[in-house]
Amino acid sequence: MKAVLLTGHGGPDMLRYGDAPDPVAGDGDVLVDVFAASINAADYKVRLGGGRYGNLKFPHILGRDFSGVVRAVGAGVNDVAVGDEVFGVTDQGIEGCYAEKLAIKARLVAKKPPRLSHVEAAALGLISLTAVWAIEDTGRLQKNEKILIQGGAGGVAGFAIQLAKHLGATVITTASASNHDYVRRLGADQVIDYNKQDFTTEVSGCDVVFDTVGGAVRAGCYKVLRPGGRLIWIAPAPEGFEPPSDQQTLRPAVNRDRAHLERMLTLLQAGAVSPPTITRYKLAEAVAAHRISEARHLQGKLVFEVRPGA
Repeated sequence: MKAVLLTGHGGPDMLRYGDAPDPVAGDGDVLVDVFAASINAADYKVRLGGGRYGNLKFPHILGRDFSGVVRAVGAGVNDVAVGDEVFGVTDQGIEGCYAEKLAIKARLVAKKPPRLSHVEAAALGLISLTAVWAIEDTGRLQKNEKILIQGGAGGVAGFAIQLAKHLGATVITTASASNHDYVRRLGADQVIDYNKQDFTTEVSGCDVVFDTVGGAVRAGCYKVLRPGGRLIWIAPAPEGFEPPSDQQTLRPAVNRDRAHLERMLTLLQAGAVSPPTITRYKLAEAVAAHRISEARHLQGKLVFEVRPGA
């Protein structure tokens, strides 16, 4: 099969489009012909290496979410059949979606509805899983609460805006001026231009802050939380940062499972959420796609069209 191979840690030039062995469906697995694969910020972090990403065996295939068609099923699989259109997210610590084929546990995939293209389904996989775990399961966001979502134009944050609005919250987000109309369409009630405004002087009394940016932004997040408020994060704070003790700091588990993918489909069916803005690339354009992803100033999602008809 064709795949994007990470040949070593470093810049985007460490990615090479080439041949890799076909995977095989083991017990409990499905073998999927991948039609589309999502590009996530975690991918370039794995590529750069360091920390928990420093022990990869090369060549390595990146990619955590996908959409495609089941080619074969392993022993014990009776709820997914050959020919089913499915999408899903790989389990913790496992990758491999930047490729024409993928073997994955059947319990981690859900059936793709006809209304979604493969590209849209791939784009929604990990971002919806992350946002649902963060906003509903971890943050327990309630109707009439106020939430600040950092980095609203990104994939996870954009889905979180829609979900929070659906839950009946007042939604504030940060975004560059060029993305203000986009995040307002998603449901943001107030938008702060992080290039010109200090969010810590524009916002106060938040019940929840969802930090998808991290770094120096983290300290300011606590300043806008009410006492006892909940800080949910998926991007790390600066090394050595100590959060205040009168507010909760929570990290979502983001466990991979079919139930949370189907929760996204329920929201989609209800009209509560929609796919993000998507920029498409071919697998052979992985270097260019990673340059855009690493710059972190994108709107929505980047997705590989792996096969025609995606």
